Parts: sequence; C-alpha cells; structure tokens
Amino acid sequence: MADAFLTINAGSSSIKFALFARAADSAGIPPKPELVGQFDGIGAAHAHLKAKDAQGRTLDDTDLTLAGEHPHRAALDHLVRWLHDHETGWKIVGVGHRVVHGAQDFSRPIVLDDATVAKLREFIPLAPLHQPHNLAGIEAMRAALHGVPQVACFDTAFHRSQPPIAQLFALPRRITAQGVRRYGFHGLSYEYIADVLPQHLPPAQADGRVIVAHLGNGASMCGMVGRKSQVTTMGFTAVEGLMMGTRTGALDPGVLLYLMEYDGMDIKKLTNMLYKESGLLGVSGISQDMRELLASEKPEAKEAVDLFCYRIVREIGSLSAAIGGLDALVFTGGIGEHAAPVRTAVCRELGWMGLELDSAANTADAERISTATSRVTALVLPTNEEWMLARHTAELIG
Repeated sequence: MADAFLTINAGSSSIKFALFARAADSAGIPPKPELVGQFDGIGAAHAHLKAKDAQGRTLDDTDLTLAGEHPHRAALDHLVRWLHDHETGWKIVGVGHRVVHGAQDFSRPIVLDDATVAKLREFIPLAPLHQPHNLAGIEAMRAALHGVPQVACFDTAFHRSQPPIAQLFALPRRITAQGVRRYGFHGLSYEYIADVLPQHLPPAQADGRVIVAHLGNGASMCGMVGRKSQVTTMGFTAVEGLMMGTRTGALDPGVLLYLMEYDGMDIKKLTNMLYKESGLLGVSGISQDMRELLASEKPEAKEAVDLFCYRIVREIGSLSAAIGGLDALVFTGGIGEHAAPVRTAVCRELGWMGLELDSAANTADAERISTATSRVTALVLPTNEEWMLARHTAELIG
C-alpha cells in the first residue's frame, strides 16, 4: 500500500477532506490530491457526502444519517470506513488539521498529543465559532486512527511575523494582557501564496511589497514584505476588516453599544447579526453569493457589490501605507479567482498607485491581469490550503 496524508478542515456543519500521496522522497507532496470531498449538513437530520478523484470523477454523492451525540465524530468514522472501501491502495500515515486559532503560543504547525489538545481547548474563547469544531475533528480522527500522527496547522501562525505594534489594540494593558490583540486569519492561504510567488514574479517583486487579497465568503487581505506577513485586515476575530458574505467587517463599536442600549440586542443577537446577517447578504437583502449579486439587476445588489469593492480599495491604501508602497497585488479565493467585475472595480481605483489593468486578460481570468507597462503587477493565483496542510504534516512526521 502507498503512504498518504489525509487533510481535515472541520467547520460547524461541514468537513472538507483531501488525500495526498507521499512522494518518493518521503517528504514531498504532489500539488494535486488523489481525492477530495466534503460532508455537508452535519448536525442536521441528514448529512451529505460528495467526493471526487484526481481526475474529477464522482466517487460518492449521497445522503447519510450520522447517528449519535457527536456528529463530527460519526462523520469522520464514516470517512475512515469509506476510505477503506474506496481507496484500499492507500495507507494513511498522517493527518493534517486546519485549526483556526493558535493564539500567541503556536507560530508553526505542531504534532498533537493530549497536552497540546488540552492547550488548544484554552483558546476556545478566542474563536468560539470555529475552534470547537476544529477540535471535534481532531478528537474524531485520533479516535478513528489510533496511533496515526495528527498535526495541527494554525490560521493565525503566518501572522506572528508581524511587528508587535501591528498586533496591538489601543486598550488598557490589563485587557491586552489577556490576549486581546490582532491575530489575523487565513494564514494557510497566505502561506501558500507566499510560497509560490517566486514562480510567478521576478525575485525583487516576489520578495517586495505584496498585498494578497483572499476574497471569498470570508474575506481578508495581508500585506507582505519578504513574503512574510507585516499587516492584515482581520484582527482579534474573523469578523473584522473587509466586508464579507455575511459578516460586517470593520464596524464602529459605538454601533454595538447603540444597539444594546436602544434596540435591546443581547450578546446572542449581536453575534448572529455580526456573523450571519450582515455583509453582502445584509446590504443586498438578496444573497451572500457574489455570483448571484453580479447577475442581479436590483440596485440593492449593485450597492452591496460596490461597498464590497470600496472596502477592498480603502484597505489596500491602508496596507500599502503600512508596508511602504506596493509592488504586486494578488487576488485569490473564490471571489478573487473568479469574479472579474470585482477585480475590475478594485484595480481601476488604483491607477494612482501605478496599476494598469489589462481588461481582456482580466475578463479571461488570466494569471497576470495588469499590462506589461504597469508599475504594479496584478495577479490571479489559486490558493491551496489543503496542500499546505499535507506538506506541513509530511515535514513534521517525516
């Protein structure tokens, strides 16, 4: 049997997974997985499993019932059995987990044991909507694959290279001493782009002043110098910064005080509004899906898209100031990679910075969408967080 690494990205109601073969040099990981899949509807009456192989052929597309009090564990138990039934030629020798929060304690991936899992539990208050589900995935796989090394890769780790001043809030020191600071997220995506930049830019640009825009249902941007994070738009939580699919992004905290005082909103209602009712969905009143909004003729849809793009442009100005200029702008994520009108709206506002958009290349979703004479290079690069998980797992367990 051939050795393989399994990657797990566990969310509140879904689990994404991928299987990567171990290359001949034992540490290398081919960029394309042998299979990819996803469980949706975890916790509902019926979940759904969909999986495809390396050629894009459907291996499974079925509903299933996940019995018991621990649906994540039931899903991953089912996954282990499913892999055994469908991929008998693979032996899982390591599992890489995406973990949203590593706080200040973890600036690189780690091999998990009882002590480190207990430590990660302490970070649940820092990411209450994500960390518990990441941990559920870890516990389920540790139980399902006894003795197989489990590796945690943190979305916050890439940003620990930022200057201390960039991570501070202007709060009393007794508050910041509790760990309330800017952590930043989407680190695995940014790490992947940083890793492949030399393949797409001359050395001076790749290691220069680069802003990466990870635009999807969750959206953020990161300013890099020397391919290391110097500043990012998300802060203490993944609700700060850019406007997103259903999240507000940056918001005057006085708005929350007003809603608590005069609208009677409690913490539960405020959390639901900030994370699930706002963003593209809230402004448009139509959808959180950028594709649907771009296809709509309703003025509310246009306003939502315009605000999304305006916030990106404004944050590019802020990030550029923090890193001392701009040599390259990279779009990634579902919206960044596929929504040409969004890229057009952003790039046309950056002419003053020296960015000239090649409209034909942009419409074609080409890799380079800036002109040959543009001082700032604009690229569209697909991200690959799963590959980063597999690579880190391979490097740690050898």
